[in-house]
Parts: sequence; C-alpha cells; structure tokens
Amino acid sequence: MRINELLAERGMSKNVVCKALNISRTNFNRYCRDEFQRIEASLICKLCTFLKCIVGDLIVYVDEDTHELKSPEI
Repeated sequence: MRINELLAERGMSKNVVCKALNISRTNFNRYCRDEFQRIEASLICKLCTFLKCIVGDLIVYVDEDTHELKSPEI
C-alpha cells in the first residue's frame, strides 16, 4: 500500500482521511504499515475516491523473494 506516499504528495494527514472516511486510526495505521491480512474492496474504492487516484497508485505488488516492485503483465 502506498498510502503514506500519497498522503505526503497531497499534503494530507492521516487524521483527515480517518475522519472523512470514518476509519479508526488504529486500523488505518495498519494499512499504512502493510500490517493487515485483508482489506475491503469498498475501503479501496473510498480511498481512491478521496485521494483522487486509481487502484494502481494505491496498491503495488512487491515480490516477497526479491523485494522488487512488479508491474502487472498485460
């Protein structure tokens, strides 16, 4: 998840996002630190709408073995 990067780029605080989207700060911090098992599709949609981004801006795949960012194959 690239939440921290997107917030920094937009000059937004986590508190603003949590308040606007009615997300607990504790859970939001887990998403920001990539310490979660799953994330609801509805939350991804809300984040993309609020941050005015697409899913690919918000979520990137990192290969667990090489720690390299991977682009989707088209």
